[in-house]
This record gives sequence, C-alpha cells and structure tokens, in this order.
Amino acid sequence: MVKHIVMFAFKDDLDAAKRQEVMEAFRQGIEALPSVIPFIREIRVDFNINPAETTHICLTSLFDSLDDVQAYAVHPSHVAVAGALKPYVKHRACVDYAC
Repeated sequence: MVKHIVMFAFKDDLDAAKRQEVMEAFRQGIEALPSVIPFIREIRVDFNINPAETTHICLTSLFDSLDDVQAYAVHPSHVAVAGALKPYVKHRACVDYAC
C-alpha cells in the first residue's frame, strides 16, 4: 500500500471568503473521485485549523501501488479538480510512502 499526502498553501492575497469557497469545492471534488477512479482505496481532504501555520489543506489518500498514485495524478477527473485549485496555490508539498 502507498500513502499519498499532499499539502497546499494559498497565495497571500486570497481573501478568507474566497479561500473557504475554494477549499470546500476542492474537498467536494476530491472526495467524489473514488466513484470515477476505482483504484483509490481511501481519500480525504482536511483543512488546517491552526492559524500560526502556513499550510491550508492536507489531502491524504491510500493506493495499492505507486503506479496507481501515478495513474491517479494524470486521470482526467483528478486533473480537472486539481486544475481548479491551482490558480490559488502558492506552494504544494507531497510525500508518497509505503505503508
């Protein structure tokens, strides 16, 4: 199994109302993906509640293999959801590890 974790930080000029709107849309889009990408074993999106930190979103997911993670990354449904978030993101960090 492979755990895939991605964290996102928003651009500094994004106001709080728009940030919340974008975060909720991203969560809804990502958490709907298992219905169209059957090799996603688990997936969830959580929001950072600590205002002292600079990362806003944490996506955690579980796949059978790194090949499945890579197929997920280029799947058109995932690309569409991620593409809607991308204009608002200042930086992204990712880790994939065997579990």
